[in-house]
Amino acid sequence: MARDERGPTAQSEDFSTWYNELVVKAGLVDRGPAKGTMVIRPYGYRLWELLQSELDRRLADTGHENAYFPLLIPESYLRREAEHVEGFSPELAVVTHAGGKELEEPLVVRPTSETVVGAMMARWIGSHRDLPMLLNQWANVVRWEMRPRMFLRTTEFLWQEGHTAHADEAGARAETDLALGIYAAVARELAAMPVVPGRKTPGERFAGAVETVTIEAMMRDGKALQAGTSHYMGTNFARAFGIRYAAADGRDTLCHTTSWGMSTRMLGGVVMTHGDDRGLVLPPRLAPWQVVIVPITRGASAGEVVAAADELAARLRAAGVRVRVDDRDQTPGWKFHEWEMRGVPVRLELGPRDLAAGTAVLVRRLGDAGRETVPLAHVPEAMPGILAEFQTHLLERATRFRDEHTRAVDDWAGFAAAVARGWAVALHCGRPACEDDIKAETAATPRCVPLDGRADSGACVRCGAPSAYGRRVIFARAY
Repeated sequence: MARDERGPTAQSEDFSTWYNELVVKAGLVDRGPAKGTMVIRPYGYRLWELLQSELDRRLADTGHENAYFPLLIPESYLRREAEHVEGFSPELAVVTHAGGKELEEPLVVRPTSETVVGAMMARWIGSHRDLPMLLNQWANVVRWEMRPRMFLRTTEFLWQEGHTAHADEAGARAETDLALGIYAAVARELAAMPVVPGRKTPGERFAGAVETVTIEAMMRDGKALQAGTSHYMGTNFARAFGIRYAAADGRDTLCHTTSWGMSTRMLGGVVMTHGDDRGLVLPPRLAPWQVVIVPITRGASAGEVVAAADELAARLRAAGVRVRVDDRDQTPGWKFHEWEMRGVPVRLELGPRDLAAGTAVLVRRLGDAGRETVPLAHVPEAMPGILAEFQTHLLERATRFRDEHTRAVDDWAGFAAAVARGWAVALHCGRPACEDDIKAETAATPRCVPLDGRADSGACVRCGAPSAYGRRVIFARAY
C-alpha cells in the first residue's frame, strides 16, 4: 500500500478529526482489534517511557515504593465501598466464566485498585510503626468506554496509581497535595503544559473520595483536559477494608488513605496542547528524538556525508542529546515531511556543500526562525541550549494561548460565549443540580476551584444563589 504523505485535516476545519488522524499518521498509535482499544506503537511508547521514568524517579525520591497488584478483583471487593462501586458500575468489565466453568464469584477486570490495595494494606498494617505506607503501581486498567478516543478515552489504558495510608488526616491531606504538586511539575517541566491545580466540586469528585484535587490543561481548541488527579479518601476505604493500626497509646485506629493517578491520556494532552496543521510539536524533554540529522547525499559524496552525519550524531549523544541519523533511501523532502509530522524539535540538514563549508542547516520544528546556517563544530555544544529554549518557548506559547482564551464572567450570556471558545471563570453556588443545568445548556462542566484563585463572592452565574467556594470556578467543555 502506498504511504499517505498528506498532512492531517486542518485544526480550524475540524479539531477532532485533526487529532484522530494525527495520532495515527505520526506513528503514535494504531487501533486495536477489540472495540475501543489501542496499540501504542514504539514512537508513542517511547514518549510514555520518558514521562514514566521521570515521574517514577520523583515518586521514588519522595519515599514511594513500587508494587504490583492483581488485574482480576473479586466483585465483592468493589461492593464493600458503596459509593465506589456505584461510580464505576457502568464502566466495569466482568469475567463470569473461566476454565470452561462459570465462576462462583465474578471477577472485575481492574478499573482502579483502591479495593485490592485496601485489602492488602489491612494485612500489612498493624502498628503506627508501619505508617505511612507509600505504594505506587504501574499498570493497565480497563474501563468500558462508549465513545473511545485514542489516548484520551480507551477501554484499556496505561497509568500510574499511587495508594497510601497514614495515621491521621493531616498526613493524608499533605500526601494528596504532594502528589498533585509532583503531577503539576511533571506536566509543566516535561510536557510544557501550563496546568492549573485546583479542587474538584462535590459533583466531580472521584467515587468514594472525601476530596479530589486535579490539574487542568487547555487544549488548542479551548477545551479542558484533566491531566492528573489526587484523592483524599478519609477513612472510607479504611473502614470498608479494615485498614487499622495500633496507635502509640494502644488505641485501635482507622487509617486515612489517599490515591492518585496519571495516565497515557497525558500523551493526548501533549498532542493537543502543542500540535499544528503540519503535525506533532514535541517538547524536547519528551521527544523520542530531540534532533534528526538528514544527510543530503549525491553520487560519490554520499559515503562521506553519511559518515560525517554519524560522527556528528556521536558528538551530540555525548552531549546528552537523543539523535537519529535518517539515512533511509527516501528523498530529503519526504524525510522533512516525515519528521515535521512526527514533531522532532530540531532538524539538521547536512550536504556536500555544507560539509565543505564546515556548516549545517538547522531548522526548528515551529519554523519561527526559519532555516539557519550554523558552524558544524559548535553544534554539539550549542544544542542543549537550543533545546532548552525550545522547551521554554512551548510552555510560554501554551500559557499565552490559555490566558487569551480564559475570561472572568459575571452574567450568563458572557458565560455561554466564553465556554464556546475556551474557559469561563465564574462564581457558582456549588449545587450539583445547577452544574447539571449548566452542562445541559452549554456542555461545560466545573473543572476545578483553582488553588491560587483570589477570594471572591457574589451570586452564582447561572441560578443567582450565593456562591459556595469563596472564589471563582473554572468551567469548560472537556475531554
